Amino acid sequence: MVLVLTVISFIAGGALAYINKVTQEPIARIKAENLQAGIKKVILGELTGDLNVEEPIEVDGYTLYKTDKGTAVKVVTNGFGGPLEVLVGFNEDGDVLGYTILATVETPGLGVKAATWFQKGEKGDIIGRNPGEKELVVNKDGGDIDAITASTITSRAFLNAVNAAYQVYKGNAGDATSGASKQAEKVRWADESGNDSIH
Repeated sequence: MVLVLTVISFIAGGALAYINKVTQEPIARIKAENLQAGIKKVILGELTGDLNVEEPIEVDGYTLYKTDKGTAVKVVTNGFGGPLEVLVGFNEDGDVLGYTILATVETPGLGVKAATWFQKGEKGDIIGRNPGEKELVVNKDGGDIDAITASTITSRAFLNAVNAAYQVYKGNAGDATSGASKQAEKVRWADESGNDSIH
């Protein structure tokens, strides 16, 4: 019995290693293509045209993509279900040009609505807002942005990501990191205490 299980384990492990090796390159290529499309989307929106993107700059775990028409900042924060990877575009003044969700494990039908909820013309519209003039915060926390229905924690995490992206864009990486930590602690406390079990 032990010998049979050992053989099966080796075969399964070998098959998984082979599949991983075969799919690694296509997955990396697709991620790179999605990132390039994301940068174009958050800077140009629905407009067509080409962007000259400089070499990415890494700052305290954030990545900046400077272009000739704006700057995109990639941020990874913790949502309700796990990591939430957001790409936010800013113009020269720090106004939000656009955003896209690059990766999420939020609840289907609830947290995943962040991909559209905060877009231009939607209930939580943040496009054109400047986090430097007024921090982006949900109504429940004293701000003026509508949270996603039944997804307050995801909304907080998303807005925290945008605020942190702005701080990094403006060259205040230390402020962005501490702000992200404070927001993560708030989210964790709300979830554990049961005072805000709806995300």
